[in-house]
Amino acid sequence: MSSIELVCLEISILLFIAHVVCQAVAAAGEYGQPFLFSPRDRQPDARGVAVGRATRALHNFVENYGPFVAMDLALIVTGHTGGWGAVVWIVARIVYLPLYLIGIPVIRTGCWSISILGLLMMLARLAFS
Repeated sequence: MSSIELVCLEISILLFIAHVVCQAVAAAGEYGQPFLFSPRDRQPDARGVAVGRATRALHNFVENYGPFVAMDLALIVTGHTGGWGAVVWIVARIVYLPLYLIGIPVIRTGCWSISILGLLMMLARLAFS
């Protein structure tokens, strides 16, 4: 039987792919497909906000993904599964992406904060159980 942490890890991979696809679609719309197939040595100036938001959302996800994967795998390996930290993190990160793309700043920051709380919940479960 899969633990909730393993399920969240699997969902997180799909979420990573969603971030990459959103950024690629925004870049294709902004710069055109020839740019996407180029070595991208010189990136043209963006005319709109979509590609910038999608790129920043992807970078933010990547910055937070390492700690999540580390904590999640540590919980799985040590058998300290069954907590809610991974669920809190993944739900907050799922909600974060459309909020960032739409441009809703305060609620977006709240979702980011909730995802950090999820990481702290995971750390507490690992350290104190």
